[in-house]
Amino acid sequence: MQLAILTDIHGNREAFEAVLDDVAQRGIGGIVLLGDIVGYGPDPEWCCDRAERLVAEGALCVRGNHDNAAAGAAESMGGLARRAMDWTIPRLSAGQKRFLAGLPMTAATGETLFVHASANGPKDWNYVTSDLKAVGSFRATTARVIFCGHVHVPLLVSRDLSGTVREQGFRAGFPFPLLRSRRWLAVVGAVGQPRDGLPQAGYALYNTDSSELTFRRVPYDNGTTAARIRAAGLPEELALRLMRGE
Repeated sequence: MQLAILTDIHGNREAFEAVLDDVAQRGIGGIVLLGDIVGYGPDPEWCCDRAERLVAEGALCVRGNHDNAAAGAAESMGGLARRAMDWTIPRLSAGQKRFLAGLPMTAATGETLFVHASANGPKDWNYVTSDLKAVGSFRATTARVIFCGHVHVPLLVSRDLSGTVREQGFRAGFPFPLLRSRRWLAVVGAVGQPRDGLPQAGYALYNTDSSELTFRRVPYDNGTTAARIRAAGLPEELALRLMRGE
């Protein structure tokens, strides 16, 4: 089975639509959303409704910290994120907030765990930015493969039979075999606000039968999203981030 794994959509309708179109063109039916459906971007309502429809059609979806804040939880956020969240919250309906509040912190299928941040203390929103930061997740679960987001930069980490945890290099667009003799953690990147210098929407494909992972990038009309951020009165830096991929 092929799974399309998306995370950190952040109210970016153009990026979300581009990725879903790419997924549909490949005939992939299984979809997992790793959270942060809203926040930063100009279309939180549309993205929330699209995510809810995907869940109704069978997709898995877990809760991110921006989703949690939008649903009414007290979350510590930096100035830019807080300004965007203050703009986002009044635009969401009561039903949309209920959807976000009702999302689970983790989800699992077979030998795979899905979480927005780290597997150790999902509600603490820890950033997994290196092999060292991945150690806690491997200790917190017996899942062979862990998928997370939150960082907005793709990362792949393995843990071998001796317990050694190390980063693995990969090339976007090329299948990478997740050897069954190891355990794996993949930070998927971001659909709606990539921060690795490439201003394209990012997501991942995972073949559960062959245990192969492919990080994909999809061009989208980020100029339109940036213009809509400006028209909404959101901070200019949010528009510039999309154009620079940072």
